[in-house]
Amino acid sequence: MYLHSGLKPTRPARLVRPVAGLCLGIALGICGARADAPATGQPATTDRFRVSTFAYQVPAVRLVRDDGKGVLLSDELDDGRAVFLNFIFTSCTSVCPLSSQNFSDFERELGAERARVHLISISIDPEQDTPARLRDYARKFHAGPEWQHYTGTQAASVAAQQAFGTFRGAKMDHTPVTLVRVAPGKPWVRVDGLMTAAELLQLYRSLLAHG
Repeated sequence: MYLHSGLKPTRPARLVRPVAGLCLGIALGICGARADAPATGQPATTDRFRVSTFAYQVPAVRLVRDDGKGVLLSDELDDGRAVFLNFIFTSCTSVCPLSSQNFSDFERELGAERARVHLISISIDPEQDTPARLRDYARKFHAGPEWQHYTGTQAASVAAQQAFGTFRGAKMDHTPVTLVRVAPGKPWVRVDGLMTAAELLQLYRSLLAHG
């Protein structure tokens, strides 16, 4: 079972220096609130989320998409679209429904822009989350064609989590994290905590504006 995987939590990959003040500017622009980091490209923190920028190395992890097709995570991430990625499990009753509802609202608010964005949700409970169960979960949150859910083996799920520094050793220790990359080769923006759909949309547009 997940609780006895024997694997330890990992920390995120190397913190990289983003465009000067980018993350801080995003946080202030969204919230109009305080941030406790200087405008020097360092991580920005508000009362609800922390924004930072990382360079992640994505392994050749094979997952199973909610349509039953086996895929490589690297291929799903590098299809030319901007990526919004999170980790969920379908029996979660705390942060996962909130994260998924935010993705649903964000997808809707994208409007005509949605075809340029790929939303990816990877299960951290693959033993329970079959493709069929993920399809039911996706329907519950009115997922459109730009939003796919993924499962696979226990090892594959853990490897994906470790690659993005989100593995906590037990699914009940799961915390909300959203990973954003506007194009292949760009740094990843990591949001620890929950942004609203409107905040995710402003984050996306701010990143596009900064190239």
